[in-house]
Amino acid sequence: MTRALENVFSKLESLPADEQDRIARWLQLELESEEGWDYRFSQSQGGLDALADEALADAAAGRTTPLDPEKM
Repeated sequence: MTRALENVFSKLESLPADEQDRIARWLQLELESEEGWDYRFSQSQGGLDALADEALADAAAGRTTPLDPEKM
């Protein structure tokens, strides 16, 4: 464990038990969410590659227009 994380956990120890539990639940949900994103991105590579190929083909065929930040 890094020193920074040790410092955070040390401060958390001084909180009331219900507050520690609330933070623990939040942190657990964040970690699970991150794992979910990692999995979904790893499973989407083929689709992303196909979209990139399509975008490159559209650009090469002149079917794209430059973005105008003023109109966004």
